[in-house]
Amino acid sequence: MTTQTPVDAPVDVHALIAEMTLEEKLSFVHGADDPEKLGQSGYVPGVPRLGIPPLRMTDGPAGVRMKRRTTTALPAPIALSCAFDEELAARYGEFLGHEALAKRQDVLIGPMLNVLRQPYGGRNFELYGEDPLLVTAIGTAVVAGIQSQGVIAMPKHFAANNQEENRMVVDVRVDERTLREIELPAFQSVVEAGAGALMGATNSVNGDFSCQNGPLLTTLLREEWGFEGWVMSDWDAVHDTAAVERGLDQEMPDGKHLGAPLAEAITEGRIDEKVLDRSVARILGQMARFGLLDPAGRPAVERDAERGRALALEVAQAGSVLLHNPRGVLPLSEDRLRDKGLAVIGLAAAVPKTAGVGSALVVPEVASTPLDVLRRRLGEDRVEFRIGEDPAGRPIPESALQPPFREGEVPAGPSTEPNYFYEGRLTIETPGRYRIAVTALGGYAAIDLEGHPRVFAGSSFGDTAGMTLDLEPGSYKLVLSALPVPGNPVKLTLGWVTPQQARTDIEEAAEAARNAEAALVFVYDELAELIDRPELGLPGLQDELVTAVAEANPNTVVVLNTGSSVPMPWQDRVAGVLDVWYPGEMGAEATDALLFGDVNPSGKLTQTFPVDADHTSVSGDPLRYPGADGRVEYSEGLFVGYRWHDQHGDQPLFPFGHGLSYTTFAYEDLELTAGGRTLRVAFTIRNTGARAGREIAQVYLGASPEAGVDQAPRALAGYTSARLEPGESARVEVELAARCFEYWDADARAWTVGAGRRTVQVGASSADVRLTADVLVASSGEVGE
Repeated sequence: MTTQTPVDAPVDVHALIAEMTLEEKLSFVHGADDPEKLGQSGYVPGVPRLGIPPLRMTDGPAGVRMKRRTTTALPAPIALSCAFDEELAARYGEFLGHEALAKRQDVLIGPMLNVLRQPYGGRNFELYGEDPLLVTAIGTAVVAGIQSQGVIAMPKHFAANNQEENRMVVDVRVDERTLREIELPAFQSVVEAGAGALMGATNSVNGDFSCQNGPLLTTLLREEWGFEGWVMSDWDAVHDTAAVERGLDQEMPDGKHLGAPLAEAITEGRIDEKVLDRSVARILGQMARFGLLDPAGRPAVERDAERGRALALEVAQAGSVLLHNPRGVLPLSEDRLRDKGLAVIGLAAAVPKTAGVGSALVVPEVASTPLDVLRRRLGEDRVEFRIGEDPAGRPIPESALQPPFREGEVPAGPSTEPNYFYEGRLTIETPGRYRIAVTALGGYAAIDLEGHPRVFAGSSFGDTAGMTLDLEPGSYKLVLSALPVPGNPVKLTLGWVTPQQARTDIEEAAEAARNAEAALVFVYDELAELIDRPELGLPGLQDELVTAVAEANPNTVVVLNTGSSVPMPWQDRVAGVLDVWYPGEMGAEATDALLFGDVNPSGKLTQTFPVDADHTSVSGDPLRYPGADGRVEYSEGLFVGYRWHDQHGDQPLFPFGHGLSYTTFAYEDLELTAGGRTLRVAFTIRNTGARAGREIAQVYLGASPEAGVDQAPRALAGYTSARLEPGESARVEVELAARCFEYWDADARAWTVGAGRRTVQVGASSADVRLTADVLVASSGEVGE
C-alpha cells in the first residue's frame, strides 16, 4: 500500500481567493450534485478556470460507501475497538484511505468519535466504546491511517451526538467537566494530530445548534485547540445563515442557508464577505496541504480487494469477544460432531449480517454465509439448518389483508417524513401473539397499526424489523410508509408470523437441536442511523428461540450478530456466547475459525452489557434518555458505562473489558515507577493454559478520597497486550500520562491535579482486578509512593 503524507504545498490560497467571483466562493461552502455521479456523499465543484479541482467526500466509518460501486466491507468500528490495538486501527484507517483514493475520493467522512453513552443508540456499532481514553487512542490511530494515504479525514459528530432519537432537534444539556473529560478528548486528540476537517452534529449543545455553536466551533475548537481545518455540517443540520459567522464553513447537502441566502446577506452588508473568504481559505488550505491543488494531479491508485478481505478477516477475528464458556464447550470439535452433527439455527446463519444501516452501510460484492462456511468444514450431511424465528414471516393472505399488499419500491429521497406506500385493513380471527413485519431494503419504513405506537424499521440484509404484539380478533387499519436514504430507493415487503407459525418454527428448531451433538443459534439486532432501539432485547422471538433450543440441547452456543449490548435471559442455560458484532464481508470465515479454535478469541468488551433495561445509567429518568420537551440532561455526569455501574454497585451482565479465551492467564509482580508527573506500571503476564493466546491487560486508577471532587471508582488509564505460547510469560509496561491524574476545573477553566492517594488496579477487565498498589499524587502533579 502506497503511503502519502500531507505536505505543505507552495500554493497561495489567499491569492486564489482574490481571483474568485462571489459565486465561485459560495460554491465551496455548500454541497452540489456530482455530474459524474460516482455515488459518494458530498461534492464541491471546484473552479476549473483557476485549476482548482472538484472535492469529493465519501462516508467511510466501516468501508468506503459508494452507492452501486464495489468496495470492501470492513467490520464495524465497535468490533475494531474490541481488539484494543492501535496498530491494527492504523492499518484499518490506511486501508480506508487507500480505497477512498482508488475510488477518486478526497475526503473520508469519519470516524465517529462520540462516546457510547447509552445502550439504545442506533449508531452504537459505529462507535469505539464507552471509555474516552480508548475512543481517543483508536480514533486517533484511524485518522492518522486515513490521512497517511493523502485523503482528508473528517471525524464526526462534533459534539455530544449520543443518540438518534430526536437527533435533529434535541438539546443536550451537559456540564463542561463532563464534556471535557468524556466526550471531547478524542476530538481534541485528532485536532492535535492534524485532522483536516470535522463534521458538526445535528443536535444542540447547551442551547445552541452544534453547527452554529460559537462556544464550540470558535472559542474551543479554533481559539483554544488551534484547529486549522474546516467544519462541515451534518446533513440538514444548519438552521441559520449566521452559522458561517459562528464557526461553520460548509453546509451539506445543499446551500439552503449558505447558498443564495448567504449571497444575499453579503450583498446587503449583513455578513462581511471576509467571513466567507475565511471559510473558503480553510477548505482550500487543506486541499493544498493534501496535494489536491498540485497541477500534476494525484497519482492513480488501484483498489486492493485481496488486502481488504485479509484485513476484514483479521479485524473480525481480533475484535470478536467470547463472553461465556463455563463448561469449555467451545472450541467445537469436528471429531465430536462426527456422529450426530451440528444444528445451525437462525436467519443470520443463512443471510450474512455484515453491517448496520445508514451512512456506515457498505454492501459487499461477496460475503459467505456462516451456514455455507460451516457446511464446507463439516460436510452437508452433518449440518442441519432451521430458520427458528422467521422475522420476515410469510405473505399475509388476502383473507386477512385487504386490499392485497404488492411489494415494490419507493423512489429515492431525500425526505424527512415517511412517504405513504400502502393502506389496508388487517383481520385477526384467532387471538395470540403476532409479528407484523416489514423488510425495508435500502432505507427505512414505518408501520402504523391501529391502536399501537408507530414502529420504524431499517434493514441492511434480508431480515425484517416489525412489531410483535398480542392481538384480539378484529379488524385493524394498517399503514406502511417508507423513508428513503438520499440516493437510494427502498424496496418494501410485508409479512406476518402467526402464533401457530411461530410455535412451529421454534419447535422445528428445538427438534433439530435435540437430534444434534451441539447447536449454534445465530441471533441479531438491527441497529440503524436515524432510529434508536425501542428496547434492548433481541428483536422478535429470538429470546424464546434460544431458550427452547437450549432446553433441547445442553451444548447450545449463541453467536451474537449484534452492534451493541443485549440482555441474555437465557445465559445460564446456554453453553457459550460469542459476540462477532457486525463483522464485515469475512465475518462468516472469522466466526467459523473462532468457533472451532483455529483462532483463539482475544477481544474484550468496550461497552458494558447491562443485565436489563432497568440497570443502565439512563434507567428511570426520561430526561437522561430519550429526553423530554426537546431536552436531554447528562445528569449522570462523568459516570458513563462501567463508571456508573461501579459508582452504584450495580453488577452488569458482562463488564467493560471482559473477554474470555481458550487459554488462561496469570498476572504477577506489579511494579510502579514514578517519573515526575507520569507513572510507569510494569507487571508480568503468564499463559497458564494449554493454547497460545493474546491477553489484553488493563490498568485502572481508583478514586482519591482526598481529591475533593467527584472521581470514578475506577477509570481506564492504560492497556497493553501480550501474545504468549503455553507456559510463556512476558514483562509488560504501561505508562500513565499526567492527564490521568487530572480533572477539568470548570471554575478555573483549566486541567487541575486531583491530589491524594490513588489505587492502581491491573486486571483482565474492569471487574476482574488481579494486582493493586497505591500511589500518592501531590498537588504539583508529582507521582510517588
